[in-house]
Amino acid sequence: MPHNLISRPRKDTITLAVIESSRLAAWRKGLSRAQRAWLEQTGFSGHPGSWAMLPNEKGGVKGAVFVTGAETDMWSWSTLATRLPDVSFKIVGRLSQSVANDAALGWGFAAYEFTRYRAAKLSRPDLVWPANADRTAVRQMLDATTLLRDLINIPAEDLGPSELANEARKVGRTFKARVRVTTGDALIKANYPMIHMVGRASDDAPRLIDMRWGTKGPQVTLVGKGVCFDTGGLDLKPAAGMLRMKKDMGGAAHALALGQLIMAAKLPVRLRVLIGAVENAVAGNAYRPWDVLQTRKGLTVENANTDAEGRLVIGDCLAEASREKPDMLLDFATLTGAARVAVGTGLAAVFANDDKLYADLEKHGAATSDPMWRLPLHKPYRALLNSKVADISSASDGPFGGAITAALFLQEFVDDDVPWAHFDIMAWNTGNLPGRPTGGEAQGLRAAFSTIKARFGN
Repeated sequence: MPHNLISRPRKDTITLAVIESSRLAAWRKGLSRAQRAWLEQTGFSGHPGSWAMLPNEKGGVKGAVFVTGAETDMWSWSTLATRLPDVSFKIVGRLSQSVANDAALGWGFAAYEFTRYRAAKLSRPDLVWPANADRTAVRQMLDATTLLRDLINIPAEDLGPSELANEARKVGRTFKARVRVTTGDALIKANYPMIHMVGRASDDAPRLIDMRWGTKGPQVTLVGKGVCFDTGGLDLKPAAGMLRMKKDMGGAAHALALGQLIMAAKLPVRLRVLIGAVENAVAGNAYRPWDVLQTRKGLTVENANTDAEGRLVIGDCLAEASREKPDMLLDFATLTGAARVAVGTGLAAVFANDDKLYADLEKHGAATSDPMWRLPLHKPYRALLNSKVADISSASDGPFGGAITAALFLQEFVDDDVPWAHFDIMAWNTGNLPGRPTGGEAQGLRAAFSTIKARFGN
């Protein structure tokens, strides 16, 4: 993906003055009378987020101005990049590193376009790298987010379980990670029965993708839901509900992208990425409502609904992850519609069994324009998952608290002494916003990486 960030000015490069709103009045005094009149005539408000082109004495373009304030974030820079003319800009003055990184990231995200099936159509201005930006860190985040968005945007015909495994192998080869893929009936022998049962009806066999990198330091384990397409199984989704289900592997895309960030930054950790890659299809051998499933944990699960398949796939992965007692365990999943009802499509709903872990995630999420909202692991709701024939039901009978009961189900597969957070995400922009086009989206990626880096990076 072109990031539209360039190392040197071009012939058409013009200056971009970045002015804090508190300094705007003093800045105006340094303008010519004609320039001040121009700003008034063009309706320049001077509020944070506003911008204007400035004329020179000959009627040409002298430069541009962008006003910042306390609420200016990465997406403010994306908005600016979508509105300025398609030339090259260079920021005047030296920004702090955090602001410079926001500027570069926002500019880069504004240039994203999914081009697998058609030629690029976007035309965006270039930005000379801000003087104080961490170019390596910015490029790594842009590259990881591009990987994540592209994977979610690819339709299931071209990204089934086998292709998702190949994408993981590509990432592994780049960073010399060890990638092991367990496929089809081998999952039964390896004791991943829920992954096998959910994916066995597809012509593209289910897989467990297991990536390892690093030999020293704390262990960080990432789990991703890799349901490459979700028909709902025998509890078939209606057409409208099935329309976006190519994105149901969004959790896997997050786990891979976050793993790539950790490896690219060479954080001193032992990384493991576990992805259950399946297609929830319909066939004669599809699993059924009220089937009782064996699990890697040893629990038995009564299947309440074949359209609640993601938690089954993740459950086996979490059980394996917990066995090693990682220092941090994060899972990402497009798990429940109930979470979207609770927090909408623009927030990650997060559950955590460790208050300090969630506090760190929330803090770093706020600092990286990656918001989230905590929902409770409310213990009394565990009774809603009681089964008369098995250790646990996969879902409750009623319509209430669905995101919470799903998280409580997952918690059954996580040991109490393992710090764990579960991200229930949309992973999709339902409309176009600057830097966030309709389609696959990262939610929790920047917060999680910043948290891991802060905890284990030194």
